[in-house]
Amino acid sequence: MSPSPLLGAVTAALAAIRNPRLEADVLSAGMVRDLIVTDDGKVAFTFLLAPEDPATLVKDARMAVRAIAGVQPTEIRISVVNPVGAPKQTHAPPSASQPAAQQMTGPLIAGLGKVLAVSSGKGGVGKSTVSSNLAIALAQTGARVGILDADVYGPNIPRMFGVFDKPAWTEAKKLQPLEAHGVKLMSLGFLVERDAPAIWRGPIIMKMIQQFLNDVDWGGLDYLIVDLPPGTGDAQLSLVQQCAVAAAIIVTTPQEVAVGDALRGAKMFEKVGVPLLGIIENMAAFVDPDTGKRFAIFSEGGGQRLAEELGVPLLGSVPLQPGIADEADQGRPALIATPDGPAAVVLRAIAGRVAEALEEHTPFLPILRG
Repeated sequence: MSPSPLLGAVTAALAAIRNPRLEADVLSAGMVRDLIVTDDGKVAFTFLLAPEDPATLVKDARMAVRAIAGVQPTEIRISVVNPVGAPKQTHAPPSASQPAAQQMTGPLIAGLGKVLAVSSGKGGVGKSTVSSNLAIALAQTGARVGILDADVYGPNIPRMFGVFDKPAWTEAKKLQPLEAHGVKLMSLGFLVERDAPAIWRGPIIMKMIQQFLNDVDWGGLDYLIVDLPPGTGDAQLSLVQQCAVAAAIIVTTPQEVAVGDALRGAKMFEKVGVPLLGIIENMAAFVDPDTGKRFAIFSEGGGQRLAEELGVPLLGSVPLQPGIADEADQGRPALIATPDGPAAVVLRAIAGRVAEALEEHTPFLPILRG
């Protein structure tokens, strides 16, 4: 019995994807296993991704299959696994000119779900705004979501959500996270006075993040979004050492000074073995709703250039929107204050892309970029 045309098309699409490390396509390299293609357009297969392989190969495979006429885009199922015991010729060690990333990712912690780090190279790019709205958008889909505010020097999550209470202790001697807009919250801002400076060295920051991960009764999450401070310091390294981070997102604004700093932040995650899901460009051009004229107050195109340089997608460009900062200061993020506004529409779409991308990454076996 001859194979179906759809199976042939899927096979050909996968055979066109090359693994640059192996200098072979993913089919002949044995990276695609258990391929199933049904007549009604459902596609499923296991993708064997070694720590040394580029994580973007999974995205490339999904996009190639999705582009085939007759395939149901919502019915593509890809299981990503570490090829333990795979043939040596299929997953050879990296060459001397391409050293492997340094494995620093910590252990899986039960109940945290997929841990997503939201970072930036510099302050003032709206990272906490993005984190808050991303969490709310995911929660509005029915997911169980928490935010860990790891910005010890400027914890903004309490104000973003309009919550300033002190968390209680459970009978099991764990902190009970606060909650707003369907999202569980934990922040240093709940535990110290508002004007108390955090003059902390690295070991103290590491201990605080460890306690927020292990000694908070998160109650079983699908996603834990970690709002990190700017830069590439102790908080970032402590997070990846203390738990299995599924992936990271970099937030930038369009101008080059922000993009350059964001690039350094992205390279840090690459070095410690955390896959980068993509770039979010905040404070993009404002479009006058009356005239349709664009005002690129903070320049344009920086997010796209950064994404292309890193080989990851631009998840979205969040436009400037009058009043969004004032609403956030009052504890009303864009998805709550103006759910149909231009910023909220883009942020909701970004959340959908993030959820889809995270399906391709397993929190048990962090994927390293080649």
